[in-house]
Amino acid sequence: MKTKALMIASSIWLAAAGLLALFAPEELLKLFSLPLTAPLPVLIQLAGTLYLSFALMNWTVKDNIIGGVYLRPISLANFAHFMMGALTLLNHQLSDGTRILLWVVLTVYAVFAGIFTWLVFFHTGIENKPKA
Repeated sequence: MKTKALMIASSIWLAAAGLLALFAPEELLKLFSLPLTAPLPVLIQLAGTLYLSFALMNWTVKDNIIGGVYLRPISLANFAHFMMGALTLLNHQLSDGTRILLWVVLTVYAVFAGIFTWLVFFHTGIENKPKA
């Protein structure tokens, strides 16, 4: 499997989320009808820096072999992020699933979680093409 498209897609998704959280924390709080109390905007901006860092990490490794033992820390970190994120969002949505936007985010997270699960636990990173 060519993982370049996966790493580019995850980089774009994480960069968009990071930029939104970093530069528009108040708007995100208003979107979810949350109070603009003192620590929340700063914590959202801090989370945005984490998303941007993850996006940069994925972007820098996009041209390398990923899977199996190849760049395992990268694929494992992505697996953990997307799997735990999907489970957290699912838990929230099952208890209070009124937000359509969060169902969309949950779907994207679940797709990335599934792909990174396969990449970490089942893909060797080596193409098995017979030589002619």
